[in-house]
Amino acid sequence: MFTGIVEETGRVLRRSEARLMIGAGLTLNDTQVGSSLAVNGVCLTAVEISGNCVGFDVGPETLARTALGELAAGDEVNLERPMRLDGFVGGHLVLGHVDGVGIIGGVERDASLTARIRVEWQDPALAPLLIPQGSVAVDGVSLTVAALDTRAFEVMVIPHTLERTNLGVLKAGRRVNLEMDVIGKYVMRALSLREGPR
Repeated sequence: MFTGIVEETGRVLRRSEARLMIGAGLTLNDTQVGSSLAVNGVCLTAVEISGNCVGFDVGPETLARTALGELAAGDEVNLERPMRLDGFVGGHLVLGHVDGVGIIGGVERDASLTARIRVEWQDPALAPLLIPQGSVAVDGVSLTVAALDTRAFEVMVIPHTLERTNLGVLKAGRRVNLEMDVIGKYVMRALSLREGPR
């Protein structure tokens, strides 16, 4: 369980077919082989730690469901350690289980350097899980839905978040990991079971 409050950005050192190696700092504190870390919002298990480098095995299912397969050496990634159950939840409850991949439709900056980011989702099944002013995680960053239409949503991102995460380097066409609010997912599942097969 995570909160969507990114602790630091790491950098991809190398990626083979199944192994992803990331250079990190703060998030390696108390991280051991077998520990979980959220990498761009995807919960992964550390399988190798050497100095300031942590390695993850990324299976075919994860590659098929997320945008991790597009990472290359030098890319920045958002990193977060799991939340403590006795800790403060600064964002919202994030499982690290990606619901789908979105495509950045555009990034606009205003005079205050705040960014309006448009994200287009690919799977129509994600639409009912988004509500105006609701929570969504984009590449593991907890954000609030500022605008919503039939195939995309927009978020407003303050300069602090743009500097502390990889959202500051997003460009149109980039694929990002999306995780919808877990409460909404449970509500939709309960309603679908109550309605029965159509």
